[in-house]
Amino acid sequence: MTKIAKPNEPLVTHMYTADPSAHVFDGKIYIYPSHDLDHDGPSNDNGDQYIMEDYHVLSMDHIHAPCIDHGEALHLRDIPWASKQLWAPDAAYKNDTYYLYFPAKDKEGIFRLGVATSSRPYGPFAAQEHYIPGSFSIDPAVFIDDDNKAYIYFGGLWGGQLEKWQTGTYDPNAEGPAPHEPALGPRVAELSDDMLTFKETPQEVSIVGEDGRPILASEEDKRFFEGPWLHKYNGYYYLSYSTGTTHCLVYAISEHPKGPFVFKGTILTPVIGWTTHHSIVQVEDKWYLFYHDSSLSGGVNHKRCIKYTELTYNSDGTIQTIDPYKQDEVMQSIKR
Repeated sequence: MTKIAKPNEPLVTHMYTADPSAHVFDGKIYIYPSHDLDHDGPSNDNGDQYIMEDYHVLSMDHIHAPCIDHGEALHLRDIPWASKQLWAPDAAYKNDTYYLYFPAKDKEGIFRLGVATSSRPYGPFAAQEHYIPGSFSIDPAVFIDDDNKAYIYFGGLWGGQLEKWQTGTYDPNAEGPAPHEPALGPRVAELSDDMLTFKETPQEVSIVGEDGRPILASEEDKRFFEGPWLHKYNGYYYLSYSTGTTHCLVYAISEHPKGPFVFKGTILTPVIGWTTHHSIVQVEDKWYLFYHDSSLSGGVNHKRCIKYTELTYNSDGTIQTIDPYKQDEVMQSIKR
């Protein structure tokens, strides 16, 4: 099915989609979202309502072209180690191969990160037999730097189980840091040359304020919750992520891909629905934010839809805050 892509409108409406990871491969825009199932089960802070079991790949020839659904690219049944919950994925291209990175719970109910490969950006993808050794939590995002080194960023609190790995091993009873303690950061590791394993033990990414002080767990408008994404602009690395409870997308900047990152501000104000998850991609000479909300379902948290909007930098490299609903009002007034 196809639909003409318009800013701040659902890119597809024939299914529920979320967590869009957008990339430009061979001049086309490819989007790797998660696929929300249409059900009426209960919601909780552990995320049990997000029972996704497959991935579809979407594409657009250009930013205003129809959005094409290429169909099922990978299903839970074809991942030997996974038991449930195919949450937010990402993709990368290297070694003449397309890689799809994804989280899923293993047979013991612990989130791990897996990888699948394909010769085509839209799949189908074939999953590796085992999850990435040493992987945990959710929301993988892969960044390939100018020197061809590849890094994977990941992590998410609460249902994403990141706080249960503070000692380096899984503790089902572990809780997050106290409000006065530094907030947990996402994890980062360089990937091996074949893109299938970690080259090193993942390390925590430090996010600090302008004064160099770590962001605290109580600073819920700034602290990392889930959905890390890395992009590079004018020589600087931009780490963006969801704050979770305060429902914003925010960002921090560094001169190095592993940080420390200095907090700068808000990219996207709260959207309809509880979660917020995104990607940032350059298409020709412009930058775009891909995100989701729950407008298609009238606000049901696990029935979401992916959208996009243009992203604008200030002259000092900071990002202008986006209110997508205010943008809609402005466009409507112009049309009138």
